[in-house]
Amino acid sequence: MPPGALTEATLAEAARVLAERDADLARILHDLGPPPLWAREPGFPTLIHIILEQQVSLASARAAFVRLLAAASPLTPQRFLAFDDGTLKAIGFSRQKSAYSRHLAQALVQGTFDLDALHRLDDEPARAALLRLKGIGPWTADIYLLMALLRPDVWPSGDLALAVAVQRVKRLPHRPSSDELAVIGQGWQPWRAVAARMLWYYYLDGQND
Repeated sequence: MPPGALTEATLAEAARVLAERDADLARILHDLGPPPLWAREPGFPTLIHIILEQQVSLASARAAFVRLLAAASPLTPQRFLAFDDGTLKAIGFSRQKSAYSRHLAQALVQGTFDLDALHRLDDEPARAALLRLKGIGPWTADIYLLMALLRPDVWPSGDLALAVAVQRVKRLPHRPSSDELAVIGQGWQPWRAVAARMLWYYYLDGQND
């Protein structure tokens, strides 16, 4: 069975454990306190929202998602499939993201993909199931596992903000690549998803300076 989902309590405790292990994370915890849980409701709407977030700002993705919910709420795969290309473009979907989202919706309607079953799987099988879908890459799969399923040890090594934060916190001469970030993250097991939240919290605080 997969490990227990993170809660506010286990997040705070894990942050303290990481701070005892890593002086750089200790500074973040001292300065900012425990990071938010940033939990998202598991399901089709959240995965569509994460697809919208691929390679764009969170603000623009959020704006498109709000427009989508205004057009179809509750958002279901069947309702999504009723939208034509023009409607999706007006909402904020690129041609590529429209195709990815339609593929996901069709897989759910046809029963070839069971999104609700992911919570019963361990991290790697759940990630593999997501990666089999067209348009769901490692980053999208990792963010869904981390924020929707609240897995404690998922490490989205392809995340740009995370790489920037690690470079700053660790005072590295260059921004770490995805492979380098994966190696760095090994030191924070089995709480890599908590370390990611701490580093995102630090990154966002820096953006507000």
